Amino acid sequence: MTMRQNITAGKTPVGTKVEAKLTMATLVSGTVIPVGAVFSGEVMASSAKSPQDPSRLSIRMESVQWKNGAKPITVYLTAWYYPLQLAEDGDRGDCQSVGGLGMNCPVGPGLPGARFPPDALPPPPARLSKSRVAMKDVESVRDADGNIALSSTHSNIKLDKTTTYVFATGDLAPEKNDEKSTK
Repeated sequence: MTMRQNITAGKTPVGTKVEAKLTMATLVSGTVIPVGAVFSGEVMASSAKSPQDPSRLSIRMESVQWKNGAKPITVYLTAWYYPLQLAEDGDRGDCQSVGGLGMNCPVGPGLPGARFPPDALPPPPARLSKSRVAMKDVESVRDADGNIALSSTHSNIKLDKTTTYVFATGDLAPEKNDEKSTK
C-alpha cells in the first residue's frame, strides 16, 4: 500500500487517522481486494528516537473500501517495502532507429515535422521491484497487546507517501534469498 500522507515517528501523534491505497490486488479471507482500494486506520504508537529509547511507530488499518465493497480488517505496518526501480532502456518502448515512428521518437532535420534541436526523451518510468526488502535498521516488534510496531535504534522512522509498504495480519517471514529478517 502507499500512504496518503507522510508519517514521522514522534511528529505524527498517536490517534492520527491515516489512509493508504492498495497497489496490487490482494486475497484476504476469501475476498479479493482490488487495486486502488482504500484502507483506513490510525497511528497506534509514535515516538522519536532518544538517547535512551528507540524510535517506534505502529499503524493499524481497520477497514478497507473499494468500488463494490467494504470489509473490516486488521492489518499492521511491517518493516518491509517495495523499492522503486527505473526501467531499463530496453523496457522504455522508445524507438531506437533513426526516423522511426514511435511516439517518443525525436524527429531529425529534413524529416516531416522536424524539430531542431529535438525534444529530450522523458526519463524512463519507475516501477516496483518484484521483491520486498526490509527497511534498513528497522525491526518489527510485538507489544503486550499484540500490536506490531516498528522500532529503530539508529534514526527516526519516516514513511514517505510515494513508497509502497507491506501491511500484514502478523509478522512476515523473510522471503527466500533475503539477507535480513524481521523479529
